[in-house]
Amino acid sequence: MSSESRIVMTIAVASGKGGTGKTTIATNLAAVFASRGCTTAYVDCDVEAPNGHIFLKPKIAQSWTSGVPTPKIDAEKCDGCGECGKICQFSAIVVIKGKVLTFPDLCHGCGGCSLVCPMHAIEEVEHEIGTVEVGLSGEIKYIAGRLRIGEAMSPPLIRAVKLEIPSDSIVLIDSPPGTSCPMIEAVRGADYVVLVTEPTPFGLNDLKLAVETVRELSRPFGVVINQCDIGDSQVEAYCRKEEIPILEQIPHDRSVAEDYSRGHLLVESSKDMRAYFNRLADKVLAANRESSTSKSASL
Repeated sequence: MSSESRIVMTIAVASGKGGTGKTTIATNLAAVFASRGCTTAYVDCDVEAPNGHIFLKPKIAQSWTSGVPTPKIDAEKCDGCGECGKICQFSAIVVIKGKVLTFPDLCHGCGGCSLVCPMHAIEEVEHEIGTVEVGLSGEIKYIAGRLRIGEAMSPPLIRAVKLEIPSDSIVLIDSPPGTSCPMIEAVRGADYVVLVTEPTPFGLNDLKLAVETVRELSRPFGVVINQCDIGDSQVEAYCRKEEIPILEQIPHDRSVAEDYSRGHLLVESSKDMRAYFNRLADKVLAANRESSTSKSASL
């Protein structure tokens, strides 16, 4: 067994905006690591629009519902004191003229309302928000969440998905796009973050937001510029100025777009793409080793 096959690492693939190729990077990196004999897991945390299954075509072995605890009021015990409404920062429970109103879609499931209720009039019941599914795509463990239509909050489901992450694998987390709570929940705790962008004004603007976010989270990171030949050089200039490593630049290719539209893994259909993703895998591993060495030296 090679030393690489024993690597344990969590790589979050994120982007400041949708449509940059985040899922393409995550699924193909997972395929590269699996082809090297690494124990590999792909985790689709983009629970509002999961699409990794289109490319990995997993066989789902298990699927179950996931929910958050929400308050149920016992009207006979409740005296309308309003303590529950005072502690809720999200207005998921409010008291109006002594009557308690609950809004499960706003509830974060913290349980604070039941803890502060002096009359013990609040019972927690589970409110279903989505499903978690686990399966296999060849040698790749596949884990994904799917938010129920109409639900407003995905972070609790993302947390449920991440509970299934194996502890002995190279893990590719496909994060939700943007820089709000869902992306932060997905990226939190990752060993390394790959930020995917495109060389356009919109790509640069949202890359800056993503960089600020991962820096705030103190995660080491690098950038992949996808379709690097379709725009301008501003993204490169920004990365140089901010001393951000550019891990790989992947050019636009019509045949690649056609393979993508058919749901094919690029590393299986294109020699050139396989070379790009193998280099990217090597650079991510090297960057992680460098980051780990730096942390050890500072202790």
